[in-house]
Amino acid sequence: MASSGTFRVGLISDTHGLLRPEALDALRASDCIVHAGDIGDPRILEQLAGIAPVTAVRGNNDRGPWAAALRETEVLQLGMALIYVIHNVSEIDVDPAAAGFHVVVAGHTHQPRHEIRAGVHFVNPGSAGPRRFRLPVSIGSLTVCGSAVTAQLTELKVGGAA
Repeated sequence: MASSGTFRVGLISDTHGLLRPEALDALRASDCIVHAGDIGDPRILEQLAGIAPVTAVRGNNDRGPWAAALRETEVLQLGMALIYVIHNVSEIDVDPAAAGFHVVVAGHTHQPRHEIRAGVHFVNPGSAGPRRFRLPVSIGSLTVCGSAVTAQLTELKVGGAA
């Protein structure tokens, strides 16, 4: 999806088989969606693809033939921005800044987080699946214009303990 213009990238991770309607609603304005692993059910990728093109990586809990088809890392280019996707950021085996990446998207911890290291955005959208401990249910988004990137984390208002 290399092109010019402004892109809105929906970020989701750690659905663990549960794709909440609140997450779907929040992702509807996306030009593309990145799922950072622990998907839990291939139907989640199908539902997300009904909104926008999906780039997904395999998480440590994704198993079976459907999951074997997913790679552990992906690279996405939007405009002039390069985005590196991995489930567990502690397993990254490249220097993102030296490799020219503008963003690293990862999940795994279920903790939403955005920080900039050496000019690279590190974004964890948190978990949009079953609630874990007292962590929020959340997603993220990127706005990409050329090589300029802004990131946003959004806590979803969901009912119940799931």
